[in-house]
Amino acid sequence: MKGLSCREGICAALMDVAARDRDIIVLCSDSRGSGAMTPFFERFPGQSVEVGIAEQNLVSIAAGMASCGKKCFAVSPASFLSTRSYEQIKVDVAYSGVNVKLIGISGGVSYGALGTTHHALSDIAALGAWPGMRVYLPSDGYAARSLIRALYTDNAPAYIRVGRGAVESTYDEDTVFDFSKPHVLRTGGAVALLSTGEMLPEALKAADLLRADGIGTGVIDLVAVKPLDMDALSVATGSARVVLTVEEHYLWGGLGALVSQYFARVRGPAVWSLGLPDENLIAGKQQEVLAYYGLDAAGIARTAMEALNHG
Repeated sequence: MKGLSCREGICAALMDVAARDRDIIVLCSDSRGSGAMTPFFERFPGQSVEVGIAEQNLVSIAAGMASCGKKCFAVSPASFLSTRSYEQIKVDVAYSGVNVKLIGISGGVSYGALGTTHHALSDIAALGAWPGMRVYLPSDGYAARSLIRALYTDNAPAYIRVGRGAVESTYDEDTVFDFSKPHVLRTGGAVALLSTGEMLPEALKAADLLRADGIGTGVIDLVAVKPLDMDALSVATGSARVVLTVEEHYLWGGLGALVSQYFARVRGPAVWSLGLPDENLIAGKQQEVLAYYGLDAAGIARTAMEALNHG
């Protein structure tokens, strides 16, 4: 069932906190519509900044305002925010340690039909590389709303990547999150599926397919890719023979790489990774692109079976 989009959840949370805190500032780069921030701009014009199509300025202005005590949330398409603004994010935000939350909208292959120029598939690796920069990928609008409310209470920089459209809701208004820990949705079994972002509904469906074939499958939602509590993750995966990471990101430098490094060091279970390949991707609707590369429920289940049979 389609529910609250991540963008809508973020806007709702920002409007809630801005009503009681005038230091909340939302900045957009001609992206208030695509970022679902129009309601915020209409209700809080004095706490809204539109910089136009100028992502580098967006980040630097947010960093400057944050250095003056404002709590800044900069909203822009992930494909441009994470690349055109890379130097500004490095120096003005991460290196300076200012209170800027970067919100990359329409991440992954959300802009599928527009092709590779509009994909955001290297942002986890790129922004996670900077010391002090946290990286979060909520799976639905309720998780996104709770995440913003949690991040509002701290002063450290962070990058939040979300998709574009309405997503299937895994959570609801009453779900309690601890964003410092892996969120275990299903336990036990030979396979542990580690999902981040909006891949979670497909991972849950894949688990149903595997369980129908008699293969116990755990599902873990990693909203926080950085910092990633590896000790808690090791406990959450239990006695699984295979850990399969599932992400809407290039395989190089993403969640799969982080998890593989850890389990290789502690001699844990076999780690397989599902993501997008190192090539120019096909153009098409988001779900078409994901299915083509095996990132739908059937593809995830198929890869899990292959991993089990491999060893």
